[in-house]
Amino acid sequence: MTKEDELRMAAIAAVLAVTQQQGEDPAEVARHLGKAWSQDHRRMVTGRSSLMHARSQRSPWR
Repeated sequence: MTKEDELRMAAIAAVLAVTQQQGEDPAEVARHLGKAWSQDHRRMVTGRSSLMHARSQRSPWR
């Protein structure tokens, strides 16, 4: 392993440490589903069934 590789790994570790200290990663915020009202609203606006209806259906994995 060269000196350059060691410096690169140290830089990556430093960036990861700093981003984890700051709390939630801003890139991950969009991956959260949000409140039930928000989920239901997005489903209805896009023409899908309501969240209540979707949750009450039988699972295809049963």
